[in-house]
Amino acid sequence: MSLLLPTLHVLLLLAMPILLIGVINRSKSWWVGRRGPGCLQSAWDLRRLWAKRAVLSSTASVLFRCGPYVVLVASLLAASMVPLLGRYAPLQFDYDFVVVAYTMGLGRMLLMLCAMDVGSSFEGMGAAREASFSAYAEPALFILLGTACAATGRSSFADVIGSLHGSPLFPYLLLPLLLALFILLQTEASRVPVDDPLTHLELTMVHEVMVLDHSGPELATLQYAAALKLTLYAGLMASLLNPFDPLLEPLAAALASAALMLGVALAVGCVESLTARLPMRWVPGYVLLASSLGLAAMVLVGLGVGGP
Repeated sequence: MSLLLPTLHVLLLLAMPILLIGVINRSKSWWVGRRGPGCLQSAWDLRRLWAKRAVLSSTASVLFRCGPYVVLVASLLAASMVPLLGRYAPLQFDYDFVVVAYTMGLGRMLLMLCAMDVGSSFEGMGAAREASFSAYAEPALFILLGTACAATGRSSFADVIGSLHGSPLFPYLLLPLLLALFILLQTEASRVPVDDPLTHLELTMVHEVMVLDHSGPELATLQYAAALKLTLYAGLMASLLNPFDPLLEPLAAALASAALMLGVALAVGCVESLTARLPMRWVPGYVLLASSLGLAAMVLVGLGVGGP
């Protein structure tokens, strides 16, 4: 049992980025009447990129080559503290969610520095947009986690998620927390309506424009790191809905978490098929909606709605 939970966490962490992207792309294809690529297509794309030789700009420094790997390591470190199975994470301590937020922020900072390192005005524009949107997203994440801490009286990420199910406030907090996390997923993972990962118009791109000069293994690393962000937020949403305790029923909890994460990916694909990308000036207001939902949940906790 001591090795089973870490093994299940690692398996979910490594496999779900591929499967989630595959389900999103497959569901978008179904909406337009096409069969679409297989669910493992992104794995073959990553393998193809890792086998290629990187083409470097003449102005790129060593930061440009090392940055993508720092982004990936930061994402993996954050993932080790995020409870993908429910109330379990391989690495947990008091207020570890603060470390999660700033570890992800470190990866974002390196990504923006790599974008500006080549001296491209388009990539600098994407980095500025990334910094702007993250300034709205990070407070929303802290509001959500602070609200969950207040509702449970716990301080570590895994304990907060695990104890939230037993809180009398849980039925009232579930919907705003899920909606806020879904907006943060769209923001952090650069999905529609905040960003469009399939666009090729530099004037409307955010994440994709920052990786225009990356190629080969570095591009594959950044694509996998972006899919890891998607996995982290989908895993958090799955943990809120997962009815199994991983400490008592690890296999059932892992299967339920995987199924719920695939359901989140299906929802992302449906939203992207039925909605258009927001105008750039509307994106901050949309991201602020996550903070508004977090504040609504905080008010419910403050008022003790549903308490004894």
